[in-house]
Amino acid sequence: MGNTIAITALDGSGNFNAYVAEPAGGNAKAAIIVIQEVFGINAGIRDKCDSLAKDGYLAIAPDLFWRLEPGIELDPDTQLQQALDLFPKFDQQKGIEDIEATIRAARALVNGGKVGAVGYCLGGRLAYMAAARTDIDASVGYYGVGIDGLLGESHAIARPLMLHIPTSDGFVPPAAQKAMHDGLDSHPRVTLHDYEGLDHGFATQFGKRRDEAAATLADGRSSAFFAEHLV
Repeated sequence: MGNTIAITALDGSGNFNAYVAEPAGGNAKAAIIVIQEVFGINAGIRDKCDSLAKDGYLAIAPDLFWRLEPGIELDPDTQLQQALDLFPKFDQQKGIEDIEATIRAARALVNGGKVGAVGYCLGGRLAYMAAARTDIDASVGYYGVGIDGLLGESHAIARPLMLHIPTSDGFVPPAAQKAMHDGLDSHPRVTLHDYEGLDHGFATQFGKRRDEAAATLADGRSSAFFAEHLV
């Protein structure tokens, strides 16, 4: 079980909570920010933090929906529409600012060490944006939405980025996937992995969307990626 800390927004508009899980003994080898889906900091996101802590990382999941309503926590299997309604209301630039504030807080918690990020769905998009707009040390995005519309920022990606792309993603159509490959396959800092025939959410911690074999494969790739670039 983790605990909750408060982080001050960069614009001074208030504080937001973040769930933090630390490895036993407290000697984290690096920090990883876990960037939420549209479902908020729910049981799955907390469990991902706990799993990363068992792997020796300090894991921290900021509540990026705090400007809409603090503490939103939805079930992907039963509250999808409620979650989708939040997406257009979310200020993504403010979200990136809150991720930047979280990077600073995480670096302090690991005594100036490296900080990575892993995000899912909306969080996968934000992981890409963080790679282009912040000094994050390494980022991973699972089934990030709308990345094809952000390819103009790819020149700004200076540190390693990995993206997991299910080829039957109902929220990322084939044309968007092709654009991602066309725009990023030759990028020296970016690695893309396709998961044939799988849909959005295949690596969720809990629920009906999870595909055990593919989630294990993707998470293994992410683990090796962070071991190479954060430790």
